[in-house]
Amino acid sequence: MTKRILIATTLAAVFLFGTAFTVSSDKDKYFEIIKNIEIFTNLYKEVNTNYVDEIDPGQLMRTGIDAMVGSLDPFTNYISEADIEGYRFQSEGRYHGIGTKNRKIGDLITITELVKDQPADLAGLKPGDQFISVDGQSAIGRSMEEMNEIMRGFPGTTMNLVIRRPGTPTDLNIKLTRGDVNVPNVPYFGMVSDGVGYINLSIFTQNAGRNIIDAYQKLKEQNPDLKGLILDLRGNGGGLLSEAINICNIFIPREEVVVTTRGKVKDWDRAYKTMNNPVDLEIPLAILVNKGSASASEIVSGVMQDYDRGVLIGQRTYGKGLVQNTMDIGYNARVKITTSKYYIPSERCIQSVAYEHGEPVAIPDDKRAQFKTRAGRTVLDGGGVKPDIVLDPVADDGIVKALLEENVIFNYVTQWSLNHPAIDSTDTFRFTEFADFERYLKAQNFAYESKAEKVLKELATQATQEKLPLDADLKALAQKINTSQANELATYQAVIVDLIEKEIAGRYYYERGKVQIGLRNDAEVKEAVRVLTDGKRYKGILGG
Repeated sequence: MTKRILIATTLAAVFLFGTAFTVSSDKDKYFEIIKNIEIFTNLYKEVNTNYVDEIDPGQLMRTGIDAMVGSLDPFTNYISEADIEGYRFQSEGRYHGIGTKNRKIGDLITITELVKDQPADLAGLKPGDQFISVDGQSAIGRSMEEMNEIMRGFPGTTMNLVIRRPGTPTDLNIKLTRGDVNVPNVPYFGMVSDGVGYINLSIFTQNAGRNIIDAYQKLKEQNPDLKGLILDLRGNGGGLLSEAINICNIFIPREEVVVTTRGKVKDWDRAYKTMNNPVDLEIPLAILVNKGSASASEIVSGVMQDYDRGVLIGQRTYGKGLVQNTMDIGYNARVKITTSKYYIPSERCIQSVAYEHGEPVAIPDDKRAQFKTRAGRTVLDGGGVKPDIVLDPVADDGIVKALLEENVIFNYVTQWSLNHPAIDSTDTFRFTEFADFERYLKAQNFAYESKAEKVLKELATQATQEKLPLDADLKALAQKINTSQANELATYQAVIVDLIEKEIAGRYYYERGKVQIGLRNDAEVKEAVRVLTDGKRYKGILGG
């Protein structure tokens, strides 16, 4: 009896101590929050009042907020009122605006793409056009965020633009009406060989699942003997989880688990299953992915791999296995907070575990945990989804990277388009003026510093500091690097021509044309066709 009382007393004491500790811990935490908010408020007030130069209070606060959420993970973000249209596009596929994609080139915000039949397109704007002013406010030297601020407005309101157009001697005055811009999430679908269809999904916005079904059914109607389907998720950064589930449901049965989410708040943990009858459980599938395939793209590709429903081709995906929820915080601003991780059917989480400069870093396969697909194939966690067939990416380093990052190809095509008011269809167009492109590079004094050159400069500096007699050796290395770079243009001519053709097609046939012309020389599409038309190989890869 005495022993029972002692045990009961001990358990009660542990319970009370644990409860008291929890309450005390919570109180300490809330006190720390209140204390630090007061400190931050006082600091913010004193800096704004007493700092020697004028300060923009909004910009100062934005810097502080961005630093705070940036210390957590790359996906926890503050969304200001000026950013809200970008957020709306990510979730709905539409936004209030004029229908352009822009990039800052030099001091000017430049139109790089148009959305077909949207306000900017209908008003006659073109890729390459540069914003000089918006409603009387100068656009020169502004950041992308500042441009979004001065261009924001409701559909139906007008905007007066001053535009600088290459090849036009004077600036243009253009008046246009803002609209509710709708960006298609399936820019292109079609046949890529006898019996093999292709669908490109650019973003998981509203109705993505419905649009994939519509595209697939049209392919089936026009090609009754369809033998396989390629779903292209390359460069697709994700979007709505609900649409990822809907797309999985096209190809796997009802009541199958697609993804489970688990976080600190256990009440929010849940499993998401397919809810509808599938469209096609038998059609052979190939899913194309690369390092730009993230989030919802990784759910779809990972689910198809875990259920052995399709063959993945390309490069390892980005590795975003985190779930964000968005909360209103007043003044039309929001905060997007990572609240949980998601796990695909094999129970693996594909979230990257190593980052450098905010970007995922690949880790060796032997350091990643192993899981099994439904058919017993080994798959890995901890850093994206690894394709079943891994192909080297198209060259994105060296001279090719420099041509893209320095906008050389974009600017060349802008000049080229001045002398070519129209082109043939994307089926027949070929760019055959590479010599003209080489002359353009010389006229622009194009040069780039390779990684080897940067290392050589560092070595030369170190040798000088340490007084090492390496001048002759360094000079010989520099000559070899220069010779190698001189040959790079010829080495990567086919890749560069392909990029030029895509840019040209986009000028005349919008995103659809860019996707369509790119399929012509696409090694990953060709590999997908080979797999889908070889039943024995297809089944062998999936463990059949």
